[in-house]
Amino acid sequence: MLKISSFLLPLLLIGGTLLGGCRGGDATPPLTPVVLIQPAAGAPSAGATYTGEVRARHEVDLAFRVGGKIAARLVDAGAEIKVGQPLARLDPADLQLAASSARAQLASAESELANARAEHERYAGLLAKKFVSQATFDAKDNAFNGAQARLEQARAQNQISGNQAAYGTLSSETSAVVTAVLADTGQVVAAGQPVLRVARPEEKEVAIAVPESRLAEIRTAKEIRVGLWAAPATVLTGELRELSPAADQATRTYAARIRLIAPPPEVRLGMTARVQLGGNTASELLVPLGAVIDIGGGPFVRVVKDGKVVSRPVSIASFREDGAAISSGLQTGEAVIVSGAAKLVDGQAVQARPLTPPDRQR
Repeated sequence: MLKISSFLLPLLLIGGTLLGGCRGGDATPPLTPVVLIQPAAGAPSAGATYTGEVRARHEVDLAFRVGGKIAARLVDAGAEIKVGQPLARLDPADLQLAASSARAQLASAESELANARAEHERYAGLLAKKFVSQATFDAKDNAFNGAQARLEQARAQNQISGNQAAYGTLSSETSAVVTAVLADTGQVVAAGQPVLRVARPEEKEVAIAVPESRLAEIRTAKEIRVGLWAAPATVLTGELRELSPAADQATRTYAARIRLIAPPPEVRLGMTARVQLGGNTASELLVPLGAVIDIGGGPFVRVVKDGKVVSRPVSIASFREDGAAISSGLQTGEAVIVSGAAKLVDGQAVQARPLTPPDRQR
C-alpha cells in the first residue's frame, strides 16, 4: 500500500478543494457582439452626380491698355475692391515723355498753321490786285489746308498720349473680389497682358463637366440639387444656365454652369460642390449593399430593436452604386445592421454603434 507522508497530505487536500471549486463555479458569460448600424433613410434619385467648383458668373482678367514696367501692385488675392479703386501702376516715365512729345508736336502744328494762315491771307490780297498768279495762290492755299490737317492730327495724338498716361493706373469698373494675381511688381508687361483676375461675387454658380451620354439628362432635369463638401448639411437649389455647344478637345466633355438660387453667405468662391439631378424618392429607402441578405428564401435585412437582432423581409426596387433601394418591408429610421448580419441570429443581444456617414468621413 502507497504511503503518503504527513507533509504531502495537506497539499493534496487543498488541491482537491480548489479543483472542486472550479467545477462547481458559474460559467463565464458570453460576450455581446458590437454591430454597426445605419438608420434607413429615403433613397435619393439615381440621377447622375457631378463634382464641380463654385465660380462667379462674371469673372474677368484685368490688364493695362499700354505696355510698361509694373511699378506698384496695390492689392492682393482675396481683396475686395470698389469701383475706380487703383489696383496697380506702371512706371510713368515713358508715358510722361510720350505726352510731352505730343504736346510739343501740337504747339508746332499750331505755329505752322498760324504762319500758313498769314501767307494765305497775304496772297489772297495780292491775287485780288493781280500781283500774283492763280497758281501761286493755289500753292499757298494748299499749304494752309495741309497745316489745318496737321493741327487736327497733332490734337488727336495729344489726346491719345494723355489717355495713355492715364492708362498707367489699372482700376476696376465694378465692385469685385481679386481671385488671382497674374503679374507682380517689377515685371514688364505688354498691352493687354492679364495682371489681375477679379470676380463679381453677387452671382455664384457651379462649373461642371458633362459627358456626351448625359447631355439629354441634364437638359431635361426637373430638379438640380447642389451640396457643399465643406458643409454637408447645406443643400442648395440650382438651375442649368449654360451648356457648351462643343466638347473640350482634351476631356471630350461639355462645360456646364449651374446657377445657384439664393446661396447663403457661407458659399464662397472655389468651394467644392456636388451637383445631383433629380429629387428624393419618398417611397424607397436606401440601405448599404452589405446589409441585404438572401439565403434562398428571399432578401431580408436585420435590424436592432430593443438591443436584439430582428429580421425584416424586404422587396428590392433596385441595386445601385450607393446601395440597395428598398421598396417595402422596412420603416424609415429603423437601425439596419450594415455588415456581418449574416453571422447573427434573431433574438441575439448586440451592442449597436452608429456608422459614420460617408459625407462626414475625412
